[in-house]
Amino acid sequence: MEPRLNLFGNDLANQFLRRINAAGKVLADSGLPASTQELVKIRASQINGCGFCTDMHTKDAAAAGETAVRLNLIAAWREAKVFTEAERAALELAEEGTRIADAAGGVSDEVWENAAKHYDEDQLAALVSLIALINAYNRLNVLVRTPAGDYQPGMFS
Repeated sequence: MEPRLNLFGNDLANQFLRRINAAGKVLADSGLPASTQELVKIRASQINGCGFCTDMHTKDAAAAGETAVRLNLIAAWREAKVFTEAERAALELAEEGTRIADAAGGVSDEVWENAAKHYDEDQLAALVSLIALINAYNRLNVLVRTPAGDYQPGMFS
């Protein structure tokens, strides 16, 4: 598959990507655990059908020491015993935040309150921002059909 537009080879797209990548750096340096961040990015990317981001974040997570069992069970996290309660709360918030159009009220109070049990205000700010950011990346890559499979961990560092 060839992309409709090479986001990495277009000057305007590169300017935009540099700016949202800077936002991603703020989140990477936040107090939200790196493993939770990768789980959230993978789950949102799965929901949005973004092969490029799913490829990237599963490989980055594995390179950081995430186990194959946990990576293979992200899509079925509700039935899996391998995630902490905090991770489960983050995954649930990621799902509702990604599927925001599916519910008239957006993210439910119950899901928000569950996340707030496990994360402080700064971590919640990072989690909400991360969900918004990965959804933006997913939409960019799905719109232009960025192909998946060639990503190598750290190649955008």
